[in-house]
Amino acid sequence: MKTFLTAATRLAAAAVAAFALSGFEAPGAHAEELAKNLFGAQKLPSVAQPRSYGFYSKGCFSGGMAIATDGPTWQAMRLSRNRRWGHPTMIRLIERLSHDAVADGWPGLLLGDISQPRGGPMLTGHASHQIGLDADIWFTPMPDRRLTPTERENMSATSLVNPKTHRVIDRLWTPAHERLLKRAASYPEVERILVNPGIKKKLCDTVTGDRSWLHKIRPFWGHDYHFHVRIGCQPGSTGCKAQEPTPKSDGCDKSLAWWFTEEPWRPATGPQKPRARDVMTMASLPKECRVVLTQPEPVSEAAVTLGGFGATTVADAPAPSAPQVELGQPPVPASAFAPTPVKRPPLPVQRPAR
Repeated sequence: MKTFLTAATRLAAAAVAAFALSGFEAPGAHAEELAKNLFGAQKLPSVAQPRSYGFYSKGCFSGGMAIATDGPTWQAMRLSRNRRWGHPTMIRLIERLSHDAVADGWPGLLLGDISQPRGGPMLTGHASHQIGLDADIWFTPMPDRRLTPTERENMSATSLVNPKTHRVIDRLWTPAHERLLKRAASYPEVERILVNPGIKKKLCDTVTGDRSWLHKIRPFWGHDYHFHVRIGCQPGSTGCKAQEPTPKSDGCDKSLAWWFTEEPWRPATGPQKPRARDVMTMASLPKECRVVLTQPEPVSEAAVTLGGFGATTVADAPAPSAPQVELGQPPVPASAFAPTPVKRPPLPVQRPAR
């Protein structure tokens, strides 16, 4: 009898092992799906009032809008990622910055990631960009032609920083880069702009006259080929968690000097923890994010897209052609840092039930 029980036990153990290897799980044993998979699968935003929920690195948003892939003063990159979405205030600000930057002597913006249609953790890349209030803009100026889809996927941005010295490569830096960052920092909606420490130091060493805007320029790892614009929580987003305000000083002090010691660049030791986005489930996000996933989608992407050539969702008249300017050209005095008229965004329309 003992031998028979031993054999039966071994057979049962083998069966359990085979069942586990087959990929099936017992009822109730299935873990909650990762939030990045749920939000990464969304192709369109939700039809709802624009609201951000949670924090920049742990949240989502409703009522999002996209910026057109092409505008008179911008081109969007990495289109396959479907990350041209954001809170309407963020999208309008990007369009405004593109027009104002051209007037200041910048050829036009190449846009990196903003957010997924409903925000949330991304399948790859960023920890933040989850609540529609972050946007990446390349330091590479827009070319004088329209890039092909292949170029937009594969073209590399130019790093402005020497990775060994952590300082700006002088031959790549121009006064136009400074003007672009100053313009972006000039908007009251913008709370901070993340750049590589080398770029922050370059500004500290070269900016003359008004330096009050430098407090918004914050040093951070990476950000050597693009800058990261972050706006604050918007009215109506009561569930949005604000970030601590930036110091009032210009930041050209001991806090910046730390970045040019060995400490920030020491390789990590010990076991590497998984990235938060790779383990984050819906239970980690604000409860409103479950609702955001279930909200209806608009009738089409075009119905919630701002700007672009010949766009009718924003203005009755076709978009004007971009002024022809050269990198490094002095800003136009008559329009330097002048306000741009604010356009009303298109209102999302719910897709008919199918």
